[in-house]
Amino acid sequence: MSRQWLIVVIVVVGLLVGATALTRFGAEVDRVEVGARAPDIRLVHLGTGDSVSLRERYAGKVTLVNIWATWCVPCKVEMPSMEQLYTSLAPRGFAIAAISIDEGAPEEVKAFGSELGLTFDLLQDRSTGIQQLYQTTGVPESYLLNREGVIVKRVIGAHDWNSPVNRALVERLLDEPAS
Repeated sequence: MSRQWLIVVIVVVGLLVGATALTRFGAEVDRVEVGARAPDIRLVHLGTGDSVSLRERYAGKVTLVNIWATWCVPCKVEMPSMEQLYTSLAPRGFAIAAISIDEGAPEEVKAFGSELGLTFDLLQDRSTGIQQLYQTTGVPESYLLNREGVIVKRVIGAHDWNSPVNRALVERLLDEPAS
């Protein structure tokens, strides 16, 4: 066997061994999908300025995780319906974690929320890492979680969260006992 063929065989064997090792021992990426537990992340709560964990802050609550930005027109369109749903169902244990991916100052995001009269939690991820963690395709993107933090609905794009169908879904989730 010539020297060239020996080098080719060594390279091919090396690639096969490397691919096998990656498949076997590589980092597993959990899919963010309906039926999966929502990933946890620490974010800045704009109401308090504190760093909060999604999992800890919303434990035991039916939660709408909404990833958005102030420059996103569809985000602004859907927020009034989110506020209506939140206002009527918050006393029963419904929460909204509206996570801004704006890289600017928190004051800009808070001003946006004030302009729309939003009373649910505004959080900010200036690093935009949540987009990678939640495997988003853009903004807005929303994840409805049951009391155990499991994703029961994923919506890409603006959505009427106060529609009869969505209201019925959230109410059904609120009626389910926490485990």
